Amino acid sequence: MTEPLADFLYEIGLLKRYKRTGWLVAGVTDPESVADHSFRTAIIAAVLAAQEGANPERAAFLSLFHDTQETRLTDLPYLAKPYVTKTPNEQVTADQTRALPAPIAALVTKTVTEYESQETPESRCARDADKLECLIQAIEYRDQGNRNTQPWIDSSFAQLKTETAKRLAEEALNTGSLDWIHQAMNT
Repeated sequence: MTEPLADFLYEIGLLKRYKRTGWLVAGVTDPESVADHSFRTAIIAAVLAAQEGANPERAAFLSLFHDTQETRLTDLPYLAKPYVTKTPNEQVTADQTRALPAPIAALVTKTVTEYESQETPESRCARDADKLECLIQAIEYRDQGNRNTQPWIDSSFAQLKTETAKRLAEEALNTGSLDWIHQAMNT
């Protein structure tokens, strides 16, 4: 007999192994995992929320769950979207949490629903964090020699909504991905 909560935690662990497929399309040989992406997205969401006057903890929390459905859907590249009918994330989450204890299922479902609705300042910061993280990752891959990431930079930038995210994207575009290390070594 399986234990639903342990099963859920093992399932979420798949995100550490699933690679972000868009980067494979761009020719990145060892792309970040979905979990790698979600971690930095949560940090960025907290920063954006703090700057935007929203709740940083809530924005970070929403970001931790924003791609959990990819355990079942995988990370479909944008190229696949016109050809694949995707179940809404809220339905995937409902299926993932169906056997969980009610308080846990409610927590996860409410979190995903809030993120997807884009009705709260925290959910908008979390969505912008998702796009900004992609932009920053694309810059890092470009700085490492991949010349195919500009479309990810452009599309991510175009989707940003908050003023803070737009300003941070401009800063990232005007800063080398390793400039921080030179600053750190000279302090």
